[in-house]
Amino acid sequence: MSAIAHNALLVLEDDIDSGPIEQALPPGSRVIKTALPDAAYLWSSLTATAADVDLVVFACDREHDRVLEGITNLTRQLASRPALVVLHTGSSNGFMEQAFGAGADDLITLPQPTHELAFALEKAIARRRGATTAAQEGVMITVLGPKGGTGKTLTACNLAVALAESGHSPVIVDLDLQFGDVGLALGLRPDRTIYDLAVAGSSLDAEKVAGFLASHSSGAHALLAPVRPDQAAAITIPFLRAVFEALRSRHDVVIVDTPPAFTPEVIAAVDLSSDICLVGMLDALSLKDTKIGLDTLAQMGYEMAGVRLVLNRADSNVGISHADVARLLGRRPDVLVPSDRSIPRAITDGQTIVTADPRSGAARSFVALAASYANGKDAANGTGPEPAVAKRRRTLRRKEGR
Repeated sequence: MSAIAHNALLVLEDDIDSGPIEQALPPGSRVIKTALPDAAYLWSSLTATAADVDLVVFACDREHDRVLEGITNLTRQLASRPALVVLHTGSSNGFMEQAFGAGADDLITLPQPTHELAFALEKAIARRRGATTAAQEGVMITVLGPKGGTGKTLTACNLAVALAESGHSPVIVDLDLQFGDVGLALGLRPDRTIYDLAVAGSSLDAEKVAGFLASHSSGAHALLAPVRPDQAAAITIPFLRAVFEALRSRHDVVIVDTPPAFTPEVIAAVDLSSDICLVGMLDALSLKDTKIGLDTLAQMGYEMAGVRLVLNRADSNVGISHADVARLLGRRPDVLVPSDRSIPRAITDGQTIVTADPRSGAARSFVALAASYANGKDAANGTGPEPAVAKRRRTLRRKEGR
């Protein structure tokens, strides 16, 4: 058992004895005990208390729904939350899957020997601390394309492969949960997908998530989309947050490919991202939607310095100049990707243009995009300018008057 004392909040259903839990905590730990709230308005005070502890233990026998409500409240309200552990007696009857889906770090059946319970609590706290560090320091790039067909998946996959070939350890998450094409674009079989991970049950950590990743020959990894649209319903926001945290603890770059909409899943990814890659195309409809995308990110409080703008088919002759693009969007694109007849052929073969034709203009553009993120990663390690996520947090504090 660790010699480091903890600040713990015990949320107890009636008739649950807190004694065994307190005995499992290290000597000197500060323990706050409260009853499981029976009204929605009482959760706000509990959430405020939970913000000042490093462990919250929900102990219950029958009141599973109220515990799930509490976990959901804490995961939504606290940006940097404590470890959440559920202790319950009797049969779980599906409660385990619901608890992990809501955001619990572990679920333990009582009674347990004191030393085993102590070990489980320590493990949950250590896992949460590691995940928080990864979320604060890791590079996570969400690739957005407000209009379909702009080459968003093409950009995400080529970015991942280019980073892998430059010595990094990227993983790409296909968040287009109904019609994701990352597997097709990379030539990977969807033997295990994010849906399989969501329904697997038990605790979620980096080692478990790694077992559901597909491996690309470049060294990149991918967590593929479900194979059927109806399976998307199994993917919850708390689950996604846990997946992103686990991946950032194991990979130096996480890339998230998204559907062409600001869905709740996409908003959650944006909120956790250190960087945004916004993909548009050289036509009037796409540029209009790209402008809306930039405005939406600004309304969400996202620091524009953390947004890279990629313009696909940038050499198309459609009567729109690059000066027109800069005037419409209020900024120049960071990367111009020219049209290339080799791209459709490479996609058909399950290849990226970076590997299929590395000398092409499109490949060189994606390599340049990868290099810009690699330089940003060095900045996050203290060898360059302030990282985008830090700028964003500073801007939000300024807007809130803090």
